[in-house]
Amino acid sequence: MIREETIIKGKLRNANEIEVFGYIEGEINAKKLIIRPGGKVFGTISVEQAEILGTFQGDATIKNLIAIKASGTVNGNVRYGKLAMEDGANLSADVRNIPPDIAGDLDITVGRGRTARVTTMDLTAIDPDDSSDELTYTVSKNVHGSIVLSSAPNKPVTTFKQADIEAGMVMFLHDGAPGSTASFDVVVTDSKGANSGPAQTVKVNVRN
Repeated sequence: MIREETIIKGKLRNANEIEVFGYIEGEINAKKLIIRPGGKVFGTISVEQAEILGTFQGDATIKNLIAIKASGTVNGNVRYGKLAMEDGANLSADVRNIPPDIAGDLDITVGRGRTARVTTMDLTAIDPDDSSDELTYTVSKNVHGSIVLSSAPNKPVTTFKQADIEAGMVMFLHDGAPGSTASFDVVVTDSKGANSGPAQTVKVNVRN
């Protein structure tokens, strides 16, 4: 079972049944694949049976039945033995640009008046279409601090890349104000202009 907060990039092979509530990007080989509502799979799958209530895009070989439920969306090259679709389900040969998603716990801790590194556990962008240097964050609504890069630790920035987070360069600089919390909002945009939707808030816990 791939839970909601779980992100896997790679290969899952020789499984009996895989149930996806989270995000998988890569290759799946199993007897049965179930993609639950909100679950997303991008890549190549080879299974005996598939039930799609979430999102799949890529190349799929289903030996027996693929059942696409009303909440399910399937895009790409799909070969199957049998097909069942509910009203409202979507099956298309078109491979579409996938907007990026924001993941991570969106929660960091900083000392008052100090800096704290933003890690991939705190904030990360996932997008099967784009590399980390093609995913750009826009920062807004800074409260009691700002985002800086380690290469210029006193110069606030309003944009940075996913690659900057992965390189350990993104920092939150607290302004020294009283109080136990700070925050900033982010939206991430891919190389084709698609974005992650409404801004999400990263909470910053301030300690003395």
